[in-house]
Amino acid sequence: MTDPSRAPLDAEIDVFQTATKDLVGVTVRSLELLEGRVSLAQFRMLVVLADLGASPSSKVARELGLGASSVTRLADRLQASGHVARGHDPGNRSIVTLALTPSGRRLVDQVMRWRRAELARILARLTPSDRAVLTAALHRFHEAVGRDDAEGPHGPVTL
Repeated sequence: MTDPSRAPLDAEIDVFQTATKDLVGVTVRSLELLEGRVSLAQFRMLVVLADLGASPSSKVARELGLGASSVTRLADRLQASGHVARGHDPGNRSIVTLALTPSGRRLVDQVMRWRRAELARILARLTPSDRAVLTAALHRFHEAVGRDDAEGPHGPVTL
């Protein structure tokens, strides 16, 4: 149980609520680059595959917190659009693997490059010392969240 004397103040929570909105806003604006080529759910799968590399569909399902049938439907659409390729595990042909195609990789890279550029633009408004303090504080916040809390009951929220 958390020590009540260490409970955060409402003003502190409000600042983190605002920061959450700001960061989600950057993420949502970056998704405008998709221009309807893929849905948010499909893009989440592309990001997971970019992180994992070629992987069994069951592992992709776990990472996304989805059932196998949902991943199959997403993979069907992404294969049809040329963003994902299906394969098989050489050691067990019954295991279906999923991997990004060059087109899928370009789409993920385009969105991630935009996000980095946007964050760089925003961070350039701060002094180097403010950025250092903020970076250290956010690193500590991430550590405080911990892997179990960040993933929640349905796995991490990949955006």
